[in-house]
Amino acid sequence: MSTTPPPAHPTDQDMRAAQERTGAEIAPGLTGAELDEVERDYGIRFAADHRLFLSVGLPTGGSWPDWRDGNARNLRTRLAWPVDGVLFDVENNAFWPADWGPRPAQLKHAIRSARYQLAKVPQLIPVYGHRYLPGVAGQWGHPVLSIMQTDVVCYGVDLVDWVAVEFGGATRRDAVSTVGFWSDLTG
Repeated sequence: MSTTPPPAHPTDQDMRAAQERTGAEIAPGLTGAELDEVERDYGIRFAADHRLFLSVGLPTGGSWPDWRDGNARNLRTRLAWPVDGVLFDVENNAFWPADWGPRPAQLKHAIRSARYQLAKVPQLIPVYGHRYLPGVAGQWGHPVLSIMQTDVVCYGVDLVDWVAVEFGGATRRDAVSTVGFWSDLTG
């Protein structure tokens, strides 16, 4: 049986080069203790490549989340954005995945059931604007997802590829979402 080797993990140098390509001002990277504190304070987990990206430098300004000195309310709003978008579509656009079972007749029960279902899916962590990475600790190479309610598009094969697409004009390569629920929404 032949298997495809996993892609090589990006290096510090790969991440620095990617950050330079963004044109953003790059502040010193978050220390391990700072990353741990952010994860603890916000109840999140960064994927391994996202953690590396933030540790080599912290892009600042514009649409970059400021994990060091950012407004906590703004960061919490950005963290809630993907779930809030799905709930909006449940309420206003009759969104209801078949694997959630029958949709409750009363809207308040449908919203409560949707919240329960969404609490079981991998959380998405903002990278830039409405671009997100799955918050799956210790994992590498998830595609960056563009999230607008239940319109989910893979915008890069991985974090380094996404930077090349978003900031360098590279052609978007085919990418497949690798995390439950969100991958079902990609088209």
